[in-house]
Amino acid sequence: MTRGDGVRSAAGTFAELGGDTQAMSLVAFTAVVTVTLLLCVLTGPDRDDLDEFYTGYRSLSPLRNGLAVAGDYISAATVLGTGGVIALYGYDGVVLALSTALSLMLLMFLLAEPLRNAGRFTMGDALARRLPGRAVRITACAVTIVALLPMMLVQLAGTGQLLAFLLGFSGDSLKTACMIVMGVLMISYAAIGGMKGTALIQIMKIVMLLGSGAVVAVLVLHRFDWNPGALVDAAAAGSGIGDAFLRSGPQFSSGPQPGLDMISSQLAVVLGGACLPHVTMRMYTASSARQVRRSMSWAVSGVALFVLVITVVGFGATALVGRAAIAQADPQGNTAYLLGSRAAFGQAPSTAETLLFTTVTTAIFLTVLASVAGMILACANSLAHDVLAARARETSPRREMLLARLSALAVGGPTILLAAQVQHRSLQPLVTLSFCLGASALAPALVYSLFWRRYTRTGLLSTLIGGTLSVLLIMPGTNLVSGSPAAAFPDADFNWFPFTTTGLVTIPLGFALGWLGTVASGRRKAEEQRRRYEAVEGWILAGAVRREG
Repeated sequence: MTRGDGVRSAAGTFAELGGDTQAMSLVAFTAVVTVTLLLCVLTGPDRDDLDEFYTGYRSLSPLRNGLAVAGDYISAATVLGTGGVIALYGYDGVVLALSTALSLMLLMFLLAEPLRNAGRFTMGDALARRLPGRAVRITACAVTIVALLPMMLVQLAGTGQLLAFLLGFSGDSLKTACMIVMGVLMISYAAIGGMKGTALIQIMKIVMLLGSGAVVAVLVLHRFDWNPGALVDAAAAGSGIGDAFLRSGPQFSSGPQPGLDMISSQLAVVLGGACLPHVTMRMYTASSARQVRRSMSWAVSGVALFVLVITVVGFGATALVGRAAIAQADPQGNTAYLLGSRAAFGQAPSTAETLLFTTVTTAIFLTVLASVAGMILACANSLAHDVLAARARETSPRREMLLARLSALAVGGPTILLAAQVQHRSLQPLVTLSFCLGASALAPALVYSLFWRRYTRTGLLSTLIGGTLSVLLIMPGTNLVSGSPAAAFPDADFNWFPFTTTGLVTIPLGFALGWLGTVASGRRKAEEQRRRYEAVEGWILAGAVRREG
């Protein structure tokens, strides 16, 4: 898990890099914003066609769709946070990075094809395919927004602070103004570009992020004579904790149950990351089951490369800068990626190296822009398609597209206002909250609805509502919210759940509530749902028939 305000503290490092670097980054950032907005205008839907807006006519090749999936999956919080955990805790951070890749592999092998076959535009479509009803769609929309809102707040609050440092602003009002400008850009990407426009931005982002990161990783290895063992040894020496840096445990050592805490965190990452709606919506853009398999192969490859890059850069930061300096810059280590990138160039970087570092910072800016735009689009699509358009029996494509664009504004506007209110607090609990909601509510609902024949509407609503409420009730009692200097409320102590995440309790509870709701529906309902599932089983599991409309 990551600390969202790490984007803000990373800006402190960036601000010290000198006027030339700031000027170059400002030019690069302006160019990227101009190009991405132009891409959205050129590739956005030019007709009142729902398929074009929601799926881009499923016209993306497997490579481009796979890169878009990887782009949606890797957020700025992941880049900075995972790199920070690796730099501060070594082995524990590498396990977290591998869990990130494992999560996408879980989506690839278990859920990707059935999701593509069952759904059309949104997660509500996939769930209502088995269990139709307005309550199902409204609940799916509500959980989608609740799960993605915390992630949007984290990244939007951080990127406003980072842009303010780039421009040399120090006042809170100017930082908030920068955040509002960034938020408006993100809303524009979603409303204008639709699925295809945001996909192209995600592709541009992932190419820049992996390309610049790979070059930095090569430079780090070059500093250690191309010897990974020497890099690891130097990182252990720079960590100040010796061989413990290379063993499990340091990240959770302050808790009463470090082993269980680590298991809980890994479960939340593996199950939650794969099921968040802004990632699963990319499954509907594949034109066939074969295409979605090939797309996911490219996505997993991209994320695997990211894991390798972030591991090398994280260890490089510890070896070249030192764990103490990284923790001093930010207790959660979110500056490690920038510090490691900067240190790879040595004391007096050349113009070419300064340009490369500018590419790194610009890639992080674009990562934030693209990630939040994808999340806004997922929420807006669900609100427009599952709630607003579903109210009327006959909603014209023109009206639904207008609703989708207005929904982007309806979601993005309050997000900007909330981000302005929380930008000065530790936001790590919000990132953790999103993953826990994905793992405790969305994962059980998808697994049961796609694979359990007897699953009923009551079971589905019990899973979604019960899983969400359990996370929202337990999360305030975790270590991240109070009881420590790094918590969101450092001066308070209402910590009663001695773990970092809620997953140890809420994930089994989400599955249990789905089972109990189905049992409570009665044998007759369960048998009725079994017959309905058997009627669509070929579509869902094998794509035997592609549903239209």
